[in-house]
Amino acid sequence: MSISLAGEAALAALESRNATREAALVLSRALIRQCANTIRAIHRHNWEEADQLGTTTRTSAASLREQLAPFPGLYHTGYVQDALKEYAEARLLLALVRDLPVPTHVELEIEPAAYLNGLAEAASELRRYLLDSLRAGSDAERGAEHERLLGRMDEIYSLLVTVDYPDALTGGLRRTTDALRAVLERTRGDLTTSVQQQALLDALRHGLQHV
Repeated sequence: MSISLAGEAALAALESRNATREAALVLSRALIRQCANTIRAIHRHNWEEADQLGTTTRTSAASLREQLAPFPGLYHTGYVQDALKEYAEARLLLALVRDLPVPTHVELEIEPAAYLNGLAEAASELRRYLLDSLRAGSDAERGAEHERLLGRMDEIYSLLVTVDYPDALTGGLRRTTDALRAVLERTRGDLTTSVQQQALLDALRHGLQHV
């Protein structure tokens, strides 16, 4: 084959790769937006919208994987894995707050590193969900739910803190886990304070009833 034909073949391959890269960027950005909207719906307790968006994110993630199947190098780029991490976060958060079975990375069809980082971020989002619930008031049923959510956060941290692989394999999971530890401790403190305040209010009400 002549140099000209060989060069044209190489350029054609690069053109195909670049076109796929541009399309993947668009899909990744769309998936991140969809996941952000899913998380917002979860915090608003809009379960119908969250479920609908969950279906949309599954379709988008599948399209991203399918489009990049011929180009494994592109699939493992940062922007694609970040989008899939957000996908994991949204799916995991929905399962955690609704007390549903937690999907595995195999079921979500994503890389383990993206899954574990998504799990850490879902645990951090549980803090916001729990604090919103605390502001809404407290009773026995809510108190049990608060303890359950804190327990899930603790369970996730206890898992992630045992991961001891290089950052190149885990996508910087160690830093994410360190951040989760701080979030967990603040949440534990906030919940403890809330429980103590509620106990004090209950004691005052009980005392007033017997005056």
